[in-house]
Amino acid sequence: MWYAHTRDGQPEESWQTLIDHLTGVADLAAGFASRFDCADWAYLAGLWHDLGKAQDAFQRRLRGESVAVEHSLAGAQHALRLGQAGLPLAWVIAGHHGGLANWIASTDGGPTPLKQRLFQNRASDEPWRDGLPESTLERALPPLPSFLEGRPDSDGIRWKRSFAFWVRMLFSSLVDADYLDTERFMQPEGAAVRGGYDAIGDLWGRLETHLTSLVDSLPESARETPVNRVRAAILRECIARAESPPGVFSLSAPTGGGKTLSSMAFALRHALAHGLDRVLVILPFTSIIEQNARAYREALGAANILEHHADLTLDRRAKTLGEEVAARHARAEENWDAPVIVSTTVQFFESLHANRPGRCRKLHRIARSVIVLDEVQTLPPELLLPILDALNELVRGYGCSLVLSTATPPALTRRQSLPHGLPEPAPIVTEPAKLSRALARVRYHWPDPDGERVDWPELADAIAQHKQGLIVVDRRADAYALAHAVSERTGRPPFHLSTLMCATHRLDVIDRIRSRLAAGEPCHVVSTQLIEAGVDLDFPVVYRALTGLDHIVQAAGRCNREGRLERGDVFVFRPPNDPPAGTLRLGGNVVAGMLRASGNGIDTEDPEVFEQYFRTFYGRPADSYDVLREAAELNFAEVAANFKMIREAGLPVVCPYGNGPQVAAEYREAIRFGRLGRKERRALQPYLVQVYTNDMRALKESGKVIELDDWLCELAPQCKRLYDANYGLHISEETLNDPEDLIVS
Repeated sequence: MWYAHTRDGQPEESWQTLIDHLTGVADLAAGFASRFDCADWAYLAGLWHDLGKAQDAFQRRLRGESVAVEHSLAGAQHALRLGQAGLPLAWVIAGHHGGLANWIASTDGGPTPLKQRLFQNRASDEPWRDGLPESTLERALPPLPSFLEGRPDSDGIRWKRSFAFWVRMLFSSLVDADYLDTERFMQPEGAAVRGGYDAIGDLWGRLETHLTSLVDSLPESARETPVNRVRAAILRECIARAESPPGVFSLSAPTGGGKTLSSMAFALRHALAHGLDRVLVILPFTSIIEQNARAYREALGAANILEHHADLTLDRRAKTLGEEVAARHARAEENWDAPVIVSTTVQFFESLHANRPGRCRKLHRIARSVIVLDEVQTLPPELLLPILDALNELVRGYGCSLVLSTATPPALTRRQSLPHGLPEPAPIVTEPAKLSRALARVRYHWPDPDGERVDWPELADAIAQHKQGLIVVDRRADAYALAHAVSERTGRPPFHLSTLMCATHRLDVIDRIRSRLAAGEPCHVVSTQLIEAGVDLDFPVVYRALTGLDHIVQAAGRCNREGRLERGDVFVFRPPNDPPAGTLRLGGNVVAGMLRASGNGIDTEDPEVFEQYFRTFYGRPADSYDVLREAAELNFAEVAANFKMIREAGLPVVCPYGNGPQVAAEYREAIRFGRLGRKERRALQPYLVQVYTNDMRALKESGKVIELDDWLCELAPQCKRLYDANYGLHISEETLNDPEDLIVS
């Protein structure tokens, strides 16, 4: 009798037999992969993944002996005995614990290549043939899925990339099935909290009721404002277009047009019409995620909305949802087993290119889903080709519908200069230009692109003329300097927002800004671009440093958002410094060129303007980190290492804001007693600020930080002036050499 898992302190007859585990995993994996018509492949992966446990050495290990046993290769080698066609199964089985490896070669420190593992560690016998039914082992390989049949001579490289994508999806099905079957036996209390969500049809009914109640709650006069008429028109078109066949769609609606609920109406109705499994809303910033997830919870019920991002701690989730739902969501975060997922572009796209079991586990849930890719214009140009390649795979082979949702539609369709582009999207809103003009709420004041730059005191004087106003710049140091200039001019610090403030601090400041605006009180705000997308604030005037057109329009979306004025004013200015090198500077150069060509400004209400802007902005997008080449060479580990959406995030420092010191103390205690885990790491996220390498070196050399472990530091308690209640972390010659820090109270 071969066993797969034990129960502590229980007799062997209560252990899980190997054949029960193999068939249990096979059944689950087949169900998962049936979403992309590969149930037979996944069934074999599950049936053979743990054949290596059918050997005396592994059974001795189960009985307590300290024996090192390689058990994942046996099933991989068995699959390869069926010929080269068994290679996909060999790959996913060999990697189901350690991850998908490269085929032939690996960089230093990477996992051992699969070919080397398979042929240098070939088993001399097959112990699993004793004690396992012959029907478990003697199986024929199924045919390849239809989207991989044949090998087009003209595009063999693309075929290899599609093959690699398929292997990753099979891997996901196997890994999730293995986790779940093991959990079902060893942690039945954890398995019991999974599931229990409403069906897509029930969610659509809930949303219909919620939308009706929102309209009914408005006074008659409010329903007929231009803003609400446009929002109602967009919603009607979203519902009407939802019956369209699955594919690629565009939702080009002006800022403030109600895309949050309208896109969800399209997605749920579309999923219901075509039997799709779930809705994924993918957004670039956690500030938008928190805002959108709150709206979805109100409409669809908190239990049905899985919000997944690093800033959401387990304690905060429990406080928002209650202990029972929070426990269910903590499990669902592992494999996205929920009807509505709200997550980040980083989480989504890095998972699609990952090779580790934990990151890949959820991928099979993406198949047969509606993917709402919000603020799609924020996709990084240097990774645009692999991103588009992955989206094409999901639509072409995995039954997904894709909604490109934005107020500034980028040029992502297939053309000569963009052969990896998406198919021409079907427009959900048929006359976006008409709606944009109907919803026009601001006047743009454009600068001479070659004219004088505006200094900080001049900007401070300009905003001081207004009771309420927002200035957006592109550098954290610029926001700090400008905020001080405004403070000197007005006699009080303005509200300040930048990533030098931890996430909890920023959220608190945004709440205070919202309250001041609603009360009609004086409110001046200086911010980096983090305020632009999805932060629901309404100013009568906005100043925006010259940069990309999408950023300018997003900043303008914070001006006269609710249409209370006939027109708000958006002043675009040339700041003392150019935008940072990279996409912000490139975008600014494109806008400057458009201003020179037009001679009289840019018509942001014309969708053709954005087509022109993004065609120039993207030019010939590059695969700057060779992701596609590595995928075609079946180098899974290299793809995962190369595809990073955040490359220079800096080094994290725990800041003394709110509960930050207490959470850091709990982290130290967890290290001390050897119980550091995911809960403690996640609890720190809302109190972290990312510091550039040079700044971190200065902090360490001046004794301003305490190292918690190899990757994390905390500001020393006595360093009072380094983290300011208005401006967050400020590292300068003055704060690094503050004599007060030498006084220990």
